[in-house]
Amino acid sequence: MASAATAPPPPASLKRIVAASLIGTTIEWYDFFLYGSAAALVFNKLFFPDSDPLVGTLLSFLTYAVGFAARPLGALVFGHYGDRLGRKKLLVLSLLLMGAATFAIGLLPTHATVGTAAPVLLTVLRLVQGFALGGEWGGAVLLVSEHGDARRRGFWASWPQTGAPAGQLLATGVLSLLTAVLSDAAFTSWGWRIPFLLSGVLVIVGLWIRLSVDESPVFKAALAQAEARKAAQDGTVEKLPLVSVLRYHWRDVLIAMGARMAENISYYVITAFILVYATTSAGLSKQTALNAVLIASAVHFAVIPVWGALSDRVGRRPVYLLGAAGVGLWMFPFFSLIDTGSFGNLILAVTVGLVLHGAMYAPQAAFFSEMFATRMRYSGASIGAQFSSVAAGAPAPLIATALLADYDSSTPIALYVIGAAVLTLIAVGVAKETRHRDLADVEMEAGPGPEDATTPAHAADARTT
Repeated sequence: MASAATAPPPPASLKRIVAASLIGTTIEWYDFFLYGSAAALVFNKLFFPDSDPLVGTLLSFLTYAVGFAARPLGALVFGHYGDRLGRKKLLVLSLLLMGAATFAIGLLPTHATVGTAAPVLLTVLRLVQGFALGGEWGGAVLLVSEHGDARRRGFWASWPQTGAPAGQLLATGVLSLLTAVLSDAAFTSWGWRIPFLLSGVLVIVGLWIRLSVDESPVFKAALAQAEARKAAQDGTVEKLPLVSVLRYHWRDVLIAMGARMAENISYYVITAFILVYATTSAGLSKQTALNAVLIASAVHFAVIPVWGALSDRVGRRPVYLLGAAGVGLWMFPFFSLIDTGSFGNLILAVTVGLVLHGAMYAPQAAFFSEMFATRMRYSGASIGAQFSSVAAGAPAPLIATALLADYDSSTPIALYVIGAAVLTLIAVGVAKETRHRDLADVEMEAGPGPEDATTPAHAADARTT
């Protein structure tokens, strides 16, 4: 019989929790991706106007990468307090921080107005965005994972993951609409600010919904257990979540980091770098490139829950491995299709790439959640996910642009993504299947005692496999 902590909530309650996580992550990713698209399209002209066009794009992507550098710090801070105070409070804070930074970018003066202060201010706000997103992901997926029905955890936890393509869809859609109705001069002059200012409205909606949900019952049970031990004064000293993660779950952190390499790198090559490659090498207009990403993101949104549901049936690892291998094999056809200059081929290239990416991204939420004990889960999942972003997603558009500038060929870029796919195949290949784990498992929660050196998450494997 399921315990009170693990019994699934009523369907209406679960749907409200999923909606709150999805809307919040959509807004966060809208803000984050909007910057990436603007970096590829206009920031090189507005904040780095004295550079060669491709060099300006490189500098623009460098500020884009700075946001990723702040994500591990966000993971550490939000993970620590999320494991101490709860998931909900930290999710509200992350949404406020992200919204404020994005709105402020829409008000920034450009290089023509304040000189070198403009890119400095832009970089600071990008750091705030990265810090907020570093704390958002872990909390959003855990809130759903810890509420949901264990038998369908992969499906329900995949819905916050659809916030990424939904945010991409929203950001690209707004930019595509503006570039369609405005002249290039008007868009570069003031039109680019509109999507950033819209973030203020979206954040208000997101906060209203996010404040209406309850804290995770699994976390509340774990907190009550910790407080009971403290009240009993049994000599147990509660370690910092970060210390516990590094002591008991270091292997899981490394697996999570490796698992993200292909997922993270391929995504930003397919959605951000593509705006550079399609316009400079394939001779397509930025409107055409944006429309292709827009269509592909809609398909991406639709397939993520399907992949998540499949992971409930066959396991997290098989689905993840399929996605990593598929993305690696698709890279050469991906660039070959774009090089034809055909809009239809461009849509096909990006759509297939994102469908295969979804096979990694969908089970990732449940997979990472199931690796860690409750009172260190926010820290563990966030650290594993966000520390890898510094080596993966952060430099991906920058490296791809530099390779294109140096070799004037897509081949090195394809090999770069293939190399990332190999790393992910190795990491997920050595991981253990997690889909049968109980997130409220007592042994996982309590952790090893003085005479038990078994890693908590791995001890659960012995009982569930």
